[in-house]
Amino acid sequence: MKDQELKIIQTAIINELEGYEFYKMAHEKTTDPAVKEAFSTLAEEERKHIEWLKELFEKVRDSEEDVIKLSMMDNPPSPNIFQWENLDRTSASLAVSVFGIGIQMERMSVEFYENAAKRSEITAARSLFGTLAKWEQVHLDMFSKEYDKLQNTWWADQGFAPF
Repeated sequence: MKDQELKIIQTAIINELEGYEFYKMAHEKTTDPAVKEAFSTLAEEERKHIEWLKELFEKVRDSEEDVIKLSMMDNPPSPNIFQWENLDRTSASLAVSVFGIGIQMERMSVEFYENAAKRSEITAARSLFGTLAKWEQVHLDMFSKEYDKLQNTWWADQGFAPF
């Protein structure tokens, strides 16, 4: 039973590491200071998730009681990472690409954690994976909203807008 949860957590750590590396790369590639800061903040948040998941791995491995305590976490608030009004729309092409990839990553993370919750045999672990899915859903919602705005800006810049 614990082996399944441990494998799920290991995969989650890899997913978060990939997110960390992606946001770090996006930070390095963009020239817009507000976007740079946003990606830096996201990378740091992913790094914190990695540390938290490593701690979770040890607790699941060593004691189910600690998992129950971790499963009592509150639902995640919006991290308010982006100050969208400060985004430089002149670099919309890069931003559209980066946000599009970010949306795909976050969507896959939500699905991963939702499926992990369904597969887990430990009640507290199911709750915990549900919380992780909510964390990633917050990011997905933020990215999707901004992606739509950026896409419209990009279309207008390219002369594709019907208005």
